[in-house]
Amino acid sequence: MNVTAAMTKFRLALIQLFVSPVKSDNLNRACKLIREAAQEGAKVVALPECFNSPYGTKFFPEYAEQIPGESTKVLSDVAKECDIYLIGGSIPEEDAGKLYNTCAVFGPDGTMLLKHRKIHLFDINVPGKICFQESETLSPGDSFSVFDTPYCKVGVGICYDIRFAELAQIYAKKGCQLLVYPGAFNMTTGPAHWELLQRSRALDNQVYVATASPARDEKASYVAWGHSSVVSPWGDVLSKAGPDETVTYTDIDLQYLTDVRQQIPIHFQKRADLYSVEAKKE
Repeated sequence: MNVTAAMTKFRLALIQLFVSPVKSDNLNRACKLIREAAQEGAKVVALPECFNSPYGTKFFPEYAEQIPGESTKVLSDVAKECDIYLIGGSIPEEDAGKLYNTCAVFGPDGTMLLKHRKIHLFDINVPGKICFQESETLSPGDSFSVFDTPYCKVGVGICYDIRFAELAQIYAKKGCQLLVYPGAFNMTTGPAHWELLQRSRALDNQVYVATASPARDEKASYVAWGHSSVVSPWGDVLSKAGPDETVTYTDIDLQYLTDVRQQIPIHFQKRADLYSVEAKKE
């Protein structure tokens, strides 16, 4: 295989981590699984939303850190050690008296490439099932998050961000071929919408979509759905975890993405004379 052909394929690993109340245990177990993924040939590795802390408004202030800080130092070191691109799930971040739900991304040399603060806060009320208000403690981010790899450009969102089709469209317009959403859907929205939203964003934009969830903990105050997944530009589910802690692997084929776009050329068929989705702030 020549170098050009090799660059059209890479292995993506999603770490579905069991998150305990002990931050150090979460960090140690995450690093162990990251090393395992790298040994299996993964070049891009993603952790779940809120991987170092239980998910919940009462936990965010207690576990919050500045960035750079303890958790991101660990991620930087292990990304460099393993020579990978590491999408660091998310952690509660404290900055200037405000709290954010933030994903830091690191390159193979350990450099932090970006930090994505969750743009759309998870404020929902499904009577009799779930009521959750991230805005009770968190502030929203206000920037897009895209980074380059030797394989493709990657766009990052966090969980509830996936429900907003415009964000994915803007990332696709920016040249992203892979969208990664660390997320923690729950036992109500998970079975209803988790896979549907991933397939929708992938199909709408003819991109790969990956989601990394915490493993399910039935004893937690917030029970994650699990089922970390990768969906192809055709809308097929290429890999899907169950509810338990695991690492899933998917070989991403960018030539296949090109083929799909040639077969159904929606990117050239959009009616820009009638409508458009534009970024108002860069």
